[in-house]
Amino acid sequence: MKEILQVEGLCKTFRLSAKQQKIEKTHEKVRVAVDHLSFTANEGEIFGLLGPNGAGKTTTLRMLATLIKPDSGDAIVDGSSIVKTPDQVRSKIGFLTSELKLEDFFTPNYLFDFFSRLHQVPEDTTRARKEQLFARFGIGPFAEVKVANLSTGMKQKVSLAISLVHNPDIIIFDEPTNGLDVLTAKVVTDFLAELKNEGKTIIVSTHIFSLIEKICDRVGIIINGRMILCDSLDAIRAGRSLEDRFFEIYAETVGEEA
Repeated sequence: MKEILQVEGLCKTFRLSAKQQKIEKTHEKVRVAVDHLSFTANEGEIFGLLGPNGAGKTTTLRMLATLIKPDSGDAIVDGSSIVKTPDQVRSKIGFLTSELKLEDFFTPNYLFDFFSRLHQVPEDTTRARKEQLFARFGIGPFAEVKVANLSTGMKQKVSLAISLVHNPDIIIFDEPTNGLDVLTAKVVTDFLAELKNEGKTIIVSTHIFSLIEKICDRVGIIINGRMILCDSLDAIRAGRSLEDRFFEIYAETVGEEA
């Protein structure tokens, strides 16, 4: 199986402001978010980054999506470096985050066309792609409704459609079902399985065990910015539930660092 993503020694730190130090009651001036993180993902698989809030999952995905630069280390995305050739990386990936804020004033139709132009997608391809995705997610009846008037679930569906305007082979999702009702969450997870069947590579970060168990082929457990264990889902579970194994690994890791 072809490795399409190679992450090598990613590191990222953030400087804490005086206000943050006061709120968090700490004298630390620097926070290590990602600590020499390495892993690979294969073509046509769903790779899950599993960890608690604050583990470094979102920071890792933002670096892979070239939204922020690593302090050191690199990642090669289908032959392109996030450090040396970020523009090439952006053309190959789709990135969806629960923190994506669509402008309230615009409509799904306008936003889809706008992002298609940004990715230099031909107009005829844009029309066909829009028709396909809007039908798949039930966006059609809301195509001319302003984002401000859409439900949370519909906003997430529109965000998902927009992230796929250029039909990328590598798709990065940060907490794809966060805050969604069960029906919308099922639509999203079912679609992820469809993308995998099309040969897409999908990187998903989450703290939801059931989501990992439902869709992922391989899993990386990240705690305090470090990759603690990375293997197939079955190997990590070792005949037990993922939740039980995770808390066992977490207790062992935190105990060793105490």
